[in-house]
Amino acid sequence: MKLYLAYKKLFKIILTVTILLIPIAFSDAQTATDLKNQIDKKSADISSLEQEIASYQSQLDTLGNQKSSLSKSIKELDLTRKKLVADINVTQKKIDKTNLTIESLSSDINIKENVITNNLESIKAVIKQTDEYERSGITETLLSLDNFTLIWNDIDNIITVRESITKNTNLLKQTKNDLEDTRKETINAKNELTALKSELSDQQKIVIQNANEKNKLLAQTKNSETNYQKLLKDRLAKKDAFEKELRDYESQLQFTLDPSKLPGGGVLSWPLDSIHITQMFGKTVDSVRLYASGSHSGVDFRASIGTPVKAMADGTVLGFGNTDDTCVGTSFGKWIFIKYNDGLASAYGHLSLIKVSEGQQVKRGEIVGYSGNTGHTTGPHLHVAVYVSSAVSVQKRPSTTCGGKIYTMPIAPIGAYLDPLFYLPKLP
Repeated sequence: MKLYLAYKKLFKIILTVTILLIPIAFSDAQTATDLKNQIDKKSADISSLEQEIASYQSQLDTLGNQKSSLSKSIKELDLTRKKLVADINVTQKKIDKTNLTIESLSSDINIKENVITNNLESIKAVIKQTDEYERSGITETLLSLDNFTLIWNDIDNIITVRESITKNTNLLKQTKNDLEDTRKETINAKNELTALKSELSDQQKIVIQNANEKNKLLAQTKNSETNYQKLLKDRLAKKDAFEKELRDYESQLQFTLDPSKLPGGGVLSWPLDSIHITQMFGKTVDSVRLYASGSHSGVDFRASIGTPVKAMADGTVLGFGNTDDTCVGTSFGKWIFIKYNDGLASAYGHLSLIKVSEGQQVKRGEIVGYSGNTGHTTGPHLHVAVYVSSAVSVQKRPSTTCGGKIYTMPIAPIGAYLDPLFYLPKLP
């Protein structure tokens, strides 16, 4: 009878723990449901804003096909501002959503930790009671009982309790595994939150730049179409002269290409999340029309102002700058030069914002800047040039075209320019 009563006591303990957990589980379920509803609302807001952004981009694409004019430039700047503001709103909604996700994951962690604690306590109690009565000697207990029905009940109870221990132990293991997965997911969400906050700050800077650019344009042209066309003509002439000056210098540099020192094709990753090529490498119809040399030194990608630009492989930033500081509208504008660890190097041109510093180590896929419309462009885009890394370097040179001012940019022998598309992934 003593053993029977002991196991009845254990069943009461397990039942009590289960009853106490019911209101906690119900409360946590209510919180989880509320958080999920809020997360779903943020997702819907993001989707709506992304449609708004797509509408602005469509208008910008249509506007880009029109002839250059002051009116067109002002409209582009105004539409770009609206799109950038919408980009900021999307990023803020993503931050809000990620915060809610972290809160939900934290709640989930608390639930799992409570389950683990309660299961541990339950298992400890059962093991302790079992151990105490097994020490007393089950044979002695059996001999002391006259009612064999009670004896067999006690044995059944022992088996049931031990099965409960096994079940709780397995549940504990699974809950611990789930807890580790949730913790990893929380760390990823927190990292995403940090990246989103950084992106939000960058987008706000680009909006300010956009406003300054509009004010500068209006000041330069005095809101006159005639003045705008004169400004455009002067810049085109200076651009052609600067390109010839640079090309003549690069043509004089000695270089012999050794293909054996270059990696195979497809070793680089795309610099943008969305890929649309607008200008190929080398001599094309557009390159003959747009460049004094008749050849395009890289590949151009469609990219609206403020689009994140990423490193194409692991490497080191060997320089950055802005050719507009020396000669407005003639070359790269804001640029970044990265030497990769595989024998290649690249330059990104026409950026709106630079995110790296000289000497910084970067990883494949890391955001290094944002696309823009600086330097010589016919519209916002990203220019990517790829070189043999041993033959290219950042140089400072005086420019006759730019009134003797010193310009700084990556310079390489003509034979050191490579077709980026050979080293990038295959087009879909």
